[in-house]
Amino acid sequence: MDFDHLESVMRVLALEAGDAIMKIYGQEDFNVRIKADESPVTAADEAADALISAGLRDAFPDVLLVTEEQAESHSERAPEFLIVDPLDGTKEFVHRRGDFTVNIAYVVDGVPVRGVVYAPAKGRMFYTRADGASVEELGPFDKATVGETKPIAVSTPDNAALMVVASKSHRDQATDDYIGKYAVRDMTSAGSSLKFCLVATGEADLYPRLGRTMEWDTAAGHAVLAGAGGAVIRFDDHAPFTYGKPGYENPFFIAHAPGVELKPA
Repeated sequence: MDFDHLESVMRVLALEAGDAIMKIYGQEDFNVRIKADESPVTAADEAADALISAGLRDAFPDVLLVTEEQAESHSERAPEFLIVDPLDGTKEFVHRRGDFTVNIAYVVDGVPVRGVVYAPAKGRMFYTRADGASVEELGPFDKATVGETKPIAVSTPDNAALMVVASKSHRDQATDDYIGKYAVRDMTSAGSSLKFCLVATGEADLYPRLGRTMEWDTAAGHAVLAGAGGAVIRFDDHAPFTYGKPGYENPFFIAHAPGVELKPA
């Protein structure tokens, strides 16, 4: 893989998808359908998916593409693949809360090695550079020219006063019980894969997820966090969190800055 080319293509496609999403977001009303798995989907999901899929297939025709909105791709397997959630946080989009993202990642041998997370309504974009290090690009964004970027890195956590981020739409008692095992200075909530990015920038130390997610929900954020020095592990046994699993379904997980004294499940 030419990582310079991958970085450029993922960045531009994320921005283009963001424009398509925001055009629909700005409409007075839009239709929301419920898929077979009971998750919502909108025209914005579909427009972004069509745009990203076409761009990736054109740029990387020999690499498997797995995307949330194309169910036929969910049964395919390969040692390396591109994985896309064209609109992560559809509930946030529908409720006009702004915490939705475009996620594109590249996975090799179970590890998400590169990724981009773009939150168009928030004006924040995070991605891994060709060398694997993660940055936040500061807007306004130009598709033709990369703007000012700043390296991002995880915090050095204080285990007596941790900053925790949790899901805005999927918070439950089990998550609260687990967070209660830590000495927490403060908590924040965020939607979609922005939670990984808050750990990656040092705005949070810990993000536990005790709920159903799919690999397209997490791969890009995982890549950004890894490129900033962080880690994602399984919740049950703290083993490495891998990709390319049957059905692309995830177990529970913990995303964290190294130095957090992790508690058992």
